[in-house]
Amino acid sequence: MNIEYAKSASKVINSLDSKTKQRIKKAIEGLTEIPPKGDIKQLQGHGDGRCRLRKGGIRVLFKFVNAKVNEKHIKTLYIIDVGARGDIYK
Repeated sequence: MNIEYAKSASKVINSLDSKTKQRIKKAIEGLTEIPPKGDIKQLQGHGDGRCRLRKGGIRVLFKFVNAKVNEKHIKTLYIIDVGARGDIYK
């Protein structure tokens, strides 16, 4: 499974301190497992299947995207945004 990051998400992750950055990256890698690991909930009000991953005070908004490339089905984890729990949903 591929992991793609939105530009805003990668900026936030790179700005975090190293300990928090490692925690978030490990949590994101847990999403690629079957079944996905972590505190995951689907967001209401979005028809595109967005979910959130809670890791401490940080929230990761993501969705799974299926694509067909050269007759192969590829599943991609797209990280939409990363932020503090009070600011991420605005």
